[in-house]
Amino acid sequence: MEKDSKETKTNPAASAGLVSKIFFWWLNPLFRIGYKRKLEEEDMYDVLTEDRSKNLGQDLRRYWDAEIQKATKELRPPSLTKCIIKCYWKPYGVLGIFTLIEEVIKVVQPVFLGKMIIYFENYDPEDMVALYETLGYAAGLSVCSIGLALLHHLYFYHVQRTGMKIRVAMCHMIYNKALCLSSSAMGKTTTGQIVNLLSNDVNKFDDVTIFLHFLWVAPLQAAVVVGLLWMEIGPSCLAGMVVLMILMPMQTMFGRHFSKFRSKTASLTDDRIRMMNEVVSGIRIIKMYAWEKPFSALVSEVRRKEISKIMKSSYLRGLNMASFFCASKIILFITFTLYVLLGNTITASRVFVTVSLYTAVRLTVTLFFPSAIEKLFESRVSIRRIQEFLMLDEIIKSPAAPPQEEKEDASVEMQDLVCYWDKSLDAPSLQNLSFSLHSNKLLAVIGPVGAGKSSLLSTILGELPNEKGTLRVKGQLTYAAQQPWQHPVWEGAAAPEVRESPPSLRPEEGHGAAPRWRPDTDRGQGATLSGGQKARVNLARAVYQDADIYLLDDPLSAVDAEVGRHLFEKCICGLLKNKPSYPGNPPAFSTCRQPTRLSSSRRSVSLQKQHNMCSTMCKHLHSSTKWHKTLRTHLGEKRA
Repeated sequence: MEKDSKETKTNPAASAGLVSKIFFWWLNPLFRIGYKRKLEEEDMYDVLTEDRSKNLGQDLRRYWDAEIQKATKELRPPSLTKCIIKCYWKPYGVLGIFTLIEEVIKVVQPVFLGKMIIYFENYDPEDMVALYETLGYAAGLSVCSIGLALLHHLYFYHVQRTGMKIRVAMCHMIYNKALCLSSSAMGKTTTGQIVNLLSNDVNKFDDVTIFLHFLWVAPLQAAVVVGLLWMEIGPSCLAGMVVLMILMPMQTMFGRHFSKFRSKTASLTDDRIRMMNEVVSGIRIIKMYAWEKPFSALVSEVRRKEISKIMKSSYLRGLNMASFFCASKIILFITFTLYVLLGNTITASRVFVTVSLYTAVRLTVTLFFPSAIEKLFESRVSIRRIQEFLMLDEIIKSPAAPPQEEKEDASVEMQDLVCYWDKSLDAPSLQNLSFSLHSNKLLAVIGPVGAGKSSLLSTILGELPNEKGTLRVKGQLTYAAQQPWQHPVWEGAAAPEVRESPPSLRPEEGHGAAPRWRPDTDRGQGATLSGGQKARVNLARAVYQDADIYLLDDPLSAVDAEVGRHLFEKCICGLLKNKPSYPGNPPAFSTCRQPTRLSSSRRSVSLQKQHNMCSTMCKHLHSSTKWHKTLRTHLGEKRA
């Protein structure tokens, strides 16, 4: 992949001063550009070092690895929630102080306002002390308003930034995990689930960090407001607070329902995305057999179930918002009705203070607090889903490249190896495999379809774990799969390893018409490579790697006999003659049609569908008749 040569602007937030960060003055240059013209990609600043995906993902990954080790010792399942808390509790805990100060200011403001109104109710032009006190209350009210504006925006900026960090770190871990999944783990997940995790589940962290602090701030604020209201209107305030207390457990109940609906919706979304991927992949077959209506009905049914859960969640969210808008009117009506019935007289100062205090606590108790519960339960569902994905099995990493003096000792050894793709099945994928291979050896694996040739290579790669027996791999591996992992477009778009590969592997050197090579500077439309050209490009990628052991899975199936003989003699037996090599061969290798492909190999392994193996030295197999006769003899002995 070519590196992006565009230079990015240095982020001014990295060198901004305290005042600039408080008032966001470091964004002024960007605002000036946006005022003059439309913003473009080149106008954006570079990401801060502490906000980069690599750094955030590595930080959270360290805590996750430590949690897995600790959970393994304590014989308990690991907790992703603990890892997130340990990684981000310090910066996020500091933001809780901002939340507390902001809510204290909201409570103090009505008190200052009430004192000012009392002065005007009992106005005395000659009382200078009351005047100075009122001016002090007015100054305090102004300072509170300014401080509230500054703290509010600073709090939401930093709290959303914390949520962004958690989301980016989670995306980094999910993406890396998807690249390391073993073949057995790939059967437990789907592409739709991975896409859903990256597009929907991680977004819950942006929302939960905004409201999470209100889970402990809201009860404290409600207690303080009750005390102040008692001082203003006496026992009448309890009537309004009873309404608020009824709303809080109702919001908790709504939050639990949100969690259930979110879990069901996520599962249905996974099914829908998986189904759509399958439909898009097989759209030619669907069109060919005129299956549009049945598949359309199938997709519509899954979508209908998903929308049904979303609608139920939306109804609950609507009830939440309705309680928020109606609560203030109901609380004020009940409070002042009871206040008048108790024989008290309503004054302007009491009304203003009471309404302001109820407004402050209403926003926190009936909006932020239920939103915190809702987002918390939804985040728990997302964390559980992400944790289940992160707990899937990974490919066993191949050993690092040995030192130069040890490369001659590269080898693969197997002893009584038994492997299962699916342990629920009685028959193992590989059974009782025993052999060894050292440097300057060529091993040919032959057998019918389903005998386990690719499974043998997957075992060496670490994708198929061994249930019993021992496997020792010494040296760096390279692998050419049955199907090319990438289909390049010719005329300047192929990989550099193909351009530098030997002429015998280049697509234009093969038989049949093929586009000639063009330099990188000529980016024409090109032509898609044929099957044989793709196979040679795939083989060239493997040969280009300076590895110690080469695993070639069915490398010559897509080429004809003459090209296959040329590749086998010049590449496998020529370029790789000093390297250990495992070419997993198709059934054609077990017949006498193309015996010259295997006549040069030092050793062969024959796999049968009974998951057994027989091996023979092939140096004496000079003719197709001898090879075929020997192969039949060995296969007959095993069957007997």
